[in-house]
Parts: sequence; structure tokens; C-alpha cells
Amino acid sequence: MGHVPLWSLMPAFWKHIRQGLSPGDAGVAVGVSVGCGHRWFREAGGVKPANRPPTTSGPRPRLTLDERIEIQAGVHAGESLRCIARRLQRQPSTIKREIDINCELRNRYTGCKSGYRRKDAFGARQSGRSATVRYQARAAHDRSAMNARRPKIRRLAADDRLRAEVQTRLRRRHSPRQIAVRLRGDFPDDPEMWVSHEAIYQAIYVQGRGSLRRELHQCLRTKRAIRRSQHRPEERRGRIPNMVMISERPAEVADRAVPGHWEGDLILGSTDSASAIGTLVERSTRFVMLLHLPDNHGALAVQNAIVNKMTELPEHLRRSLTWDQGSEMANHLAIAAAIDLDIYFCDPHSPWQRGSNENTNGLLRQYFPKGTDLSLHGPGILDNVAAELNGRPRQTLGWKTPAEALNELLSNPPRVASTA
Repeated sequence: MGHVPLWSLMPAFWKHIRQGLSPGDAGVAVGVSVGCGHRWFREAGGVKPANRPPTTSGPRPRLTLDERIEIQAGVHAGESLRCIARRLQRQPSTIKREIDINCELRNRYTGCKSGYRRKDAFGARQSGRSATVRYQARAAHDRSAMNARRPKIRRLAADDRLRAEVQTRLRRRHSPRQIAVRLRGDFPDDPEMWVSHEAIYQAIYVQGRGSLRRELHQCLRTKRAIRRSQHRPEERRGRIPNMVMISERPAEVADRAVPGHWEGDLILGSTDSASAIGTLVERSTRFVMLLHLPDNHGALAVQNAIVNKMTELPEHLRRSLTWDQGSEMANHLAIAAAIDLDIYFCDPHSPWQRGSNENTNGLLRQYFPKGTDLSLHGPGILDNVAAELNGRPRQTLGWKTPAEALNELLSNPPRVASTA
């Protein structure tokens, strides 16, 4: 009888272990010494089969200790991932993930007799190098149980060095996203110095997880002391009756080929004043008109301001107006009737549907900073600011100014086709 490689005896050895034999007896049963059997068992982590049934349940139950012992037996026998998964009635990806997480250096199991192939930091297999790495079922099971414990100790709360680094960068006005990305680049070989941007936000805002100094919210761009919810129900939809949505707006408005279609919005003043400025932007020429709202920006005030301002335009430049779903447009039916104007409403939280107007509002903040009292700026100041914006050359207009583009339209009004 020829020489039999020891690795080929592993499946039978672990079969006897699962049947209840001691490591020494299992070794003798497959044709090796008692000491060799104990050594195999000891090198594999010294696990014993659990006699209790699995207690997990659900559509994706966790791996039990019995299953991890089967994985350990398969790994040491050189079985493929699919073979192990088939025996456990699990997905191969589940077995692969379990082994990758719980082996030294996170080498990748190949299912070959050498066990694992080492890969570099980019996932490329290193040529000429391979390593056998032990998967230890007991250690893997204990690690899984530890990771499943709740509540967890947060990384920033447990690691003084990481917390100090994050706080230093926050004080330099780096955003949590910038910090998270740069930490991985600055400490590529030290995963203990990695943290997600969400963990940083939670450490600042979430009660019970505040492992960073509370005053550090002042270093964030928004300077909010309380985190704003990212889930906002669409409570505004339906507040204004009889809205015509932007999806029903004619195609000629979208392509900007026909003049007379406007976008509108408000820029608000300080919180202790009711001041605002209404902005109207013509879509094809980017011509700007500003509405003076020094005392309040309620529905009636906005209605009167829009009607008074737009009646200064010729009729062919008053075709439609697109606005968001703010309550200041509650009187949209009266506005439409007064100046024969079609009014459309944007979808909630969709400022890009009024892109020209949003861009103009950003330009206007150079003149009217946030948090200031806008009632200090009278109609004459607003007209001067609008004139300055309308005198800026625009690349989108072939470097014409909005005023020049509008003058061309006024000089050459569209001709009405004869019906004769």
C-alpha cells in the first residue's frame, strides 16, 4: 500500500470527532497515532461538538456552533466552499464570509488543499505565496456572540487616540465625511484609526452616544445643536388646494425656447423679522425681478406683489409661473385670474425643478446675507440689485446680459399667425 497523505485523512478524523470519539481514538481510527490526533485537534482550536440543538430561527438564522464545527472540519479537510455549504444547506457566500471574517490576516479561502491564498491590499492574489490559516470554530462563535451584544461600546468612546484625532480635525472645520475619508488615507495600515462619518455625527448628536464634546457642533458647517431628521413626511402636499403640478406643465416651458415662463421663490430675512424678498426669474433670458415684502410674506402680500410687478410686463411675457409648495402661494388662483397666468407647483423637496431661480437666489445672498433684516432694503435698492444682476454677461446667453436678451424680445414681439 502506497503512502497516504495526512490531509486526506482529515475528513474521516473529523467525522469520528463529531460522532463522539476522543481526539486520540479518532486519530487511531484513521491510522495515525494518539499524539497526532491530539495535535490535530489542538491546532484546530480544541473544539468539541455541541450536543444541544440550534436555538436560532428566522429567514436568515445565525450560524450555530455545530455548523461552525462543520466548517472547521471542512476547512481542515481541504473541502471546497460549495461542498461545505451544500452539507450545511447554506449559501456558499455565507461560508465564505464566515471564514474571511474569522481567519488570521483575513486571508481568502480558496477551497484548495493549501487552505488559503493570501491577497494584497487591493484584492490581487500574490503570486508564489500561500498560507494555511486555521479557522477556529469556538473562537469564531465567541466572536460572533460578542459582536451581537447590544448596546455596543462606540469606537469613539473606547479609543482615546481616535477620539482626539477626530476632535482635532473637527476644530479645523473638516466635515465628518472628510475626516472619515482622510483617516483611511492617513492611517492605511491602522484600521483602529478608521471611523465612519455616521459614527462621528452620532457621537455629536445622539443622546447616549455623545463621546465627542458637545460644543463641537459649532465646528460643523450648519452649526446645528440638534440633528435634523433625514426622514421628512410629505406634509406639505395638499396644503394648497387646486395645485397644478409641474408634471402637467407644457413641454415648451422645459426647453426654454418660448419666453414668458417664470420661476419664483422667496428669500427670507432674520427669524425675528417677517421680512422677505420675492424673486422672479424668466427662464429663457434669466431676467430677474424682485418683490418688496418688508412686513410679511403671507399669501395676500405675495399675491399683491406678484400682480403689481408682473403687470409691468407685456402680455406675451406673462405665460406661466413655477413655484414651490410654500403656503405663501395659497392665493394662486387669484393671481392666475388677475394677470392671466398659468401657475405650476414643483414636487416637494425638488429645488432643481426651479434651477434658474435657485441659482439666482444664491447670487442674491451676496447682497442680502442670511440672518439679516431684509426690511432695511427698500424698493429702490431692490431695483438697483436686480439691474446689476441683469447687467451681468451670462455664458448661457452667449455672453449677452439678461437685460439685452429681454430687450431683443421686447423689440421683436412674436407675430400672431393669421387665421384668415
